[in-house]
Amino acid sequence: MSASLDGYYIGVDVGTGSARACLIDSTGTIVALAAKDISRWSPKSSYWNQSSTQIWDSICYCTNKIVADAQIDPNLIKGIGFDATCSLVVIHEKEDKPVGVGPDFDNHDQNVILWMDHRAEKQTKEINKTGHNLLRYVGGGMSVEMEIPKAKWLKENMPKGVFDQCKLYDLADYLTHRATGSETRSFCSVVCKQGYVPVGVDGSVKGWSEEFLNTVGLPELVEDNFRRVGGVIGQNGQYLSAGETIGHLTEKSAKELGLSKSIAVGSGVIDAYAGWIGTVASKFGPDDSNDIIESSDVAFNRLAAVAGTSTCHLVMSKDAVFVPGVWGPYKNVMIPDRWLAEGGQSTTGELLHHVVTTHPASDELKTIAERMGVSTFAVLNSTLEQMAKDQGVPSVVYLAKHYFFYGDLYGNRSPIADSSMRGSIVGESMDVSLNALAIKYLAAVEFIGQQTRHIIEALNKAGHQVKEIYLSGGQCRNTLLTQLMATCTGMPVIIPKYIEASVVLGAAMLGAKAASEGKLTLWEVMSKLSGKGSVIEPQATDSVDYKLVHAKYEIFLDQAERQRKYRKIVDEALGENE
Repeated sequence: MSASLDGYYIGVDVGTGSARACLIDSTGTIVALAAKDISRWSPKSSYWNQSSTQIWDSICYCTNKIVADAQIDPNLIKGIGFDATCSLVVIHEKEDKPVGVGPDFDNHDQNVILWMDHRAEKQTKEINKTGHNLLRYVGGGMSVEMEIPKAKWLKENMPKGVFDQCKLYDLADYLTHRATGSETRSFCSVVCKQGYVPVGVDGSVKGWSEEFLNTVGLPELVEDNFRRVGGVIGQNGQYLSAGETIGHLTEKSAKELGLSKSIAVGSGVIDAYAGWIGTVASKFGPDDSNDIIESSDVAFNRLAAVAGTSTCHLVMSKDAVFVPGVWGPYKNVMIPDRWLAEGGQSTTGELLHHVVTTHPASDELKTIAERMGVSTFAVLNSTLEQMAKDQGVPSVVYLAKHYFFYGDLYGNRSPIADSSMRGSIVGESMDVSLNALAIKYLAAVEFIGQQTRHIIEALNKAGHQVKEIYLSGGQCRNTLLTQLMATCTGMPVIIPKYIEASVVLGAAMLGAKAASEGKLTLWEVMSKLSGKGSVIEPQATDSVDYKLVHAKYEIFLDQAERQRKYRKIVDEALGENE
């Protein structure tokens, strides 16, 4: 190691439904962990709002709790890192206070447009119709989940003059601003979600493109060297890679967080990227020494699948690799002079939740799970095992051999990149029993595995070299899902030491990087603080399951293509082609 780690570090993770904080020691062991729910409001269909005030208060609750639970002196804590969903925070520039994001613009408590908000469909299409060159760096077109379409919607819908008074942040950048008072932005936030192209890439001079913002109708963001979105490096702005030191806590934020103002604050990241940090340096095999440091180049073969409500798929490369339908390539967002690509599935955890809770047998399933004291997924998995045994079939997967489920219920993020994609089922019957629910659930799990393969094939066809999947999140506990993912892709799935805390652990690593004051690289910190995981290997190529899922992959692709073909036929008949 070029430098040692000592003391404690805090990670803060703000997800879709909760804020969490963890305290780790210098070996990467989680000493304390706390969580607090945060609200999300849906005032209209496809609208999702949150409150930056409530989010900060929830963070403060968590940091105070972990220090109290660990019973340590706050002066022993050296650094703190933040990650958050890629949500848009709107703040009054002069007053530094929340500004309402609508549709009730008088409600200033709701000043965050959540990542999953789809109100800006029209604005997204208008932006992408420009065909601007920088769209190459977001997979060929901006997603409705990104922040420039949301900003355009705000400009077009806010009361007159209000947008002119606002500054805009990605949520992670807002949190570091709230902690330090600094306007420093992270490359992760602005490059991945706001159309920033780092200086020197493809002729970029200032990072932000005046031509692009003017073309898409956002000249207000160009004013005074892009002041309201972070400014220009060396003039009125600063941008940092993951974990680089922004500064230290202000006296006010230190008091609110229950920490010392001497704590270093690292540049934040989007939550999925913290999952990359917290997993891809995981070790497995006979040697579990935390002192092993491989070159960060080993990460080129490792796909981080960060699973939750949705799943993000992240892979690093030495050079820019352009993948149709996959966001990126993004430079400097994690490690300077390295690139990341981001694929994703719009719904995975949410998909399984939807399938389970909307089926007629849902109440029966819930009652059984409560009586047994286990999760509904555990009940479904055991139901499938019993069904396979009763029917005398060779495997659980065989039960759904003629059931074909395509699950893009909330649009396709990658690699089709079409928010109008929806689900389809071939093989549905009138059976509404618990067994029928178990089959539908199995098919949804299989869909997640097949779509993971679809994304990896797109990445590797374009030039990436993914060979292993590093999965994180609660889905790691679902043995049916992890085995199907491995078998569908033909790749090992590595399960990290901290299954559901990998993201918040990654945020804590940002704090450790910040505290090192540049003496350690991010990869060195990750290598030191990552624990030992376990491996799920794909089933053999001559197994029934392997043959089944690889045959059904062709049907999966056909289902995806057919719905687009069917929509086109109908739209052409009605003269509604775009």
